[in-house]
Amino acid sequence: MNVKMLTLGAMALALMTGSALAAGDKGTSALDDSAKMAPFYTDKDMKTLKSEADFKAAWMALTDDDRASMKKDCGDEVIAKEHDNFCKMTKQLGGSN
Repeated sequence: MNVKMLTLGAMALALMTGSALAAGDKGTSALDDSAKMAPFYTDKDMKTLKSEADFKAAWMALTDDDRASMKKDCGDEVIAKEHDNFCKMTKQLGGSN
């Protein structure tokens, strides 16, 4: 009985750990980093993009690595859908592949 309970407990723990790790991957997009994304928005809720000129200035202020990471994320269909307006603006600036 004890072996059976230990086995079930270990299996439950393994399943919960796997689920937690999978859920943790969701926020790994560069576009989900509020510190990097805030300069592109007029409001703290990050719903309204800044003007094209201000957006471009914020885009150019990023490091090459940050811009590349954001371009890559905008190339992912699922991530781009969540950040539709941002990705459209980067395409207008020639910032997306």
